[in-house]
Amino acid sequence: MSNMSNILDFNREFVEKREYEQYLTDKFPDKKMVIITCMDTRLVELLPKAMNLRNGDVKIIKNAGAIISQPFGSVVRSVLVAIYELEADEVIVIGHYGCGMTGLNSQHIIDKAKQRGVEDVVLDTLTNSGIKLHHWLRGFNDVHEGVMNSVQVLRKHPLLPSDVPVHGMVIHPDTGALEWIADGYRYLDNNDAEPGHHTPSATR
Repeated sequence: MSNMSNILDFNREFVEKREYEQYLTDKFPDKKMVIITCMDTRLVELLPKAMNLRNGDVKIIKNAGAIISQPFGSVVRSVLVAIYELEADEVIVIGHYGCGMTGLNSQHIIDKAKQRGVEDVVLDTLTNSGIKLHHWLRGFNDVHEGVMNSVQVLRKHPLLPSDVPVHGMVIHPDTGALEWIADGYRYLDNNDAEPGHHTPSATR
């Protein structure tokens, strides 16, 4: 039986037994927060549990590495929608140790794409269209750097309200232990860019 068949079989029973009732809420985040984090499988249940989050508490945006690669991409758009339309007023970027985006080699991805049937002419067309694949597919040197880069993109964004704190955190994917590496409250109080040090004490 396929994964999709298993999912649909389970779903029918889930609905019939009204198990959804324990998750009922509305579209507005009760804690008025937006979290941008990694798509890592270890964080699916661990991160909400480690942060004492329940269904309906926050908006969670996931991608590879919690990376905001451009200020006018879909991640920032989602943040702005959450703030302006869904009453969120605080943002946290959460990376994690052991992230697959650490030291990611973009050439390896391109090589694997070619092995899976993507032709050179397609890659050449993208390159000639101005798409910098190596830049687009790259990761970061360490998770602190990745989190701080995403935090800075948001803090400097012209459409982000000036009173919205943007924090940076790193979670351990085994224990759920959190490090607060970028204090959005202090940043707003100081109205000055943080240096992006790697220890919580340097940013609080």
